[in-house]
Amino acid sequence: MELLTLIDLAGSVALLLWGVHMVQTGVQRACGARLNSLLARMLGNRFQAFLTGLGITAILQSSTATGLMITGLAARGQLDLAPALAVMLGANVGTTLIVQLLSFDVSSIAPAFVLTGVILFRRSQGAWRDSGRVFIGLGLILLSLRQFLMLLSPYTHKPELTAVLASMNSHDLAAILLGAAITWISHSSVATVMLVTTFATSGTIPLETALALVLGANIGTSINPVMEGSRTDPTARRISMGNLLVRCVGALVLVPALPFISALMARLEPDAARQVADFHTLFNVGLAVMMMPALTQYARLMLRLIPTPQESQQSSPGKPLYLDRLLLDKAPQLAIGSATREAMRLCDLLGAMLGAMKDGLRTTDPNKAGAARPLGNAMEDLGAAIRSYLAGLDPDTASQPEMERAEDILAFCTQMLHAEDIVERSIVPMVQKMARQRIVLPPDLLRPVLSMTQQLSHNLNICATVLLGRQTQENNPLSGQKDFFRDVEIEATAAYFERLRNQSTEPGSALEQGDAALVGETATYQLTLLRDLRRVNTHIVAAASYPLVTEDEQLFLGKEAPNAPAPSAGEPSSLAPTLKADTES
Repeated sequence: MELLTLIDLAGSVALLLWGVHMVQTGVQRACGARLNSLLARMLGNRFQAFLTGLGITAILQSSTATGLMITGLAARGQLDLAPALAVMLGANVGTTLIVQLLSFDVSSIAPAFVLTGVILFRRSQGAWRDSGRVFIGLGLILLSLRQFLMLLSPYTHKPELTAVLASMNSHDLAAILLGAAITWISHSSVATVMLVTTFATSGTIPLETALALVLGANIGTSINPVMEGSRTDPTARRISMGNLLVRCVGALVLVPALPFISALMARLEPDAARQVADFHTLFNVGLAVMMMPALTQYARLMLRLIPTPQESQQSSPGKPLYLDRLLLDKAPQLAIGSATREAMRLCDLLGAMLGAMKDGLRTTDPNKAGAARPLGNAMEDLGAAIRSYLAGLDPDTASQPEMERAEDILAFCTQMLHAEDIVERSIVPMVQKMARQRIVLPPDLLRPVLSMTQQLSHNLNICATVLLGRQTQENNPLSGQKDFFRDVEIEATAAYFERLRNQSTEPGSALEQGDAALVGETATYQLTLLRDLRRVNTHIVAAASYPLVTEDEQLFLGKEAPNAPAPSAGEPSSLAPTLKADTES
């Protein structure tokens, strides 16, 4: 085969994959949220889950995209493993529908699809514009497959190729391995099955070998999710590995019966293209029928084969738990949800830092407050991971609201890290200094500090809820929290000066004067802590406000925090402009 022909074939496969990509992005932009909502509602039992997986995959033309959605629901605890596996069985059947369609001569309507898509894309807005992407993608799929078959047709009777394929006659296992390898390399079972259809139609290979190659294509399309899922959480590995094992076992069971199956199909259907397409569909339907009653037991088996790691979250609190980079291109909405979950963990880590600080105030052990420093480092590591993850969003895949949501999350993380910086660089050193000097705040001075700390923990919980629910400005529960912190600080300051006035008007012994000086120094520590805690609250309120305010109000928020710490060297003061710069470049 000539080099130019190989390049043309590779280009046809690339065009096919790009067409599938356009269909996915078009559907996700037009109704991505509704697809996830549909998935959440239609998974009440196995049969519904199977039909849902079939329908969603028929729309997206990708079982991988469906698998990513299901993995996201399962990782959030909204879906058990058994119905998730049922969805994948339906997705396997859904991928065969395009092969069924292409087994008929429908390539002549490809230009009409492309023309319709371009008109909708150029002349419409919103969902209609995104549906134009779907029509263009469908047209590209049909055109690429027609080009693919036209390029291969002159070579179907080449002696060299015929000799290679003839060597696989009566070697079904070798044909299965070849089909799996081709599909794994091309990332498309559709291309492999259509290639097999071409060879079977031309008589280059017998029907038995064609069916063996189809079995290999079914295995090959399940290999990539397993390899890519090796870096993800156990839920994703169980779903992808479970799907692969089902297909492998099904293929091995059918190998001895392939001669009888091919003879039966030859009698029932004379058209070779229809024989290949029907076998492809019947194989996946048969697997679904066999596995549906036993999914509960199969799910238990997968849980034993791939157990949850025993390492606790506390051992590496700064390690991301939910950031799956596979979601960035294939399911940006799920990627945004994963980043939101990690951003909420920043609230938990900051609350733990405040708890360590509060423990340090009650003792003279500097190590109590020092326990907050590793948590601060973990917050910085987690914030950097979230920023790097969201910077990988593709503007061509993610919609404008999704990109804006990503910027909101990054702005939220920025404010959380500013609050962490105040705790780590100002509050914790102050508490440790007091501990080394054996200074413990008396109850009347400690009470306002503990009151502020308790209110900060409460505000952190509300802030996480606002991030998750994106409440409107009118019902933002943190809008009046600055008044509480200001009043506490003003009251403590007034009490401090009142104490100084009383000491100056009541002369005493030298010992009493020394005690008064110690009390004055202790009160100074208290006022410094109160000031820094109020600054922490300013950033928490700002973090909850970023998804809710306009640009003018954001500028106002920036003026509300004059004591905000400067970012470290080489780090931008805001992550949202960085995301925009990264995506535009």
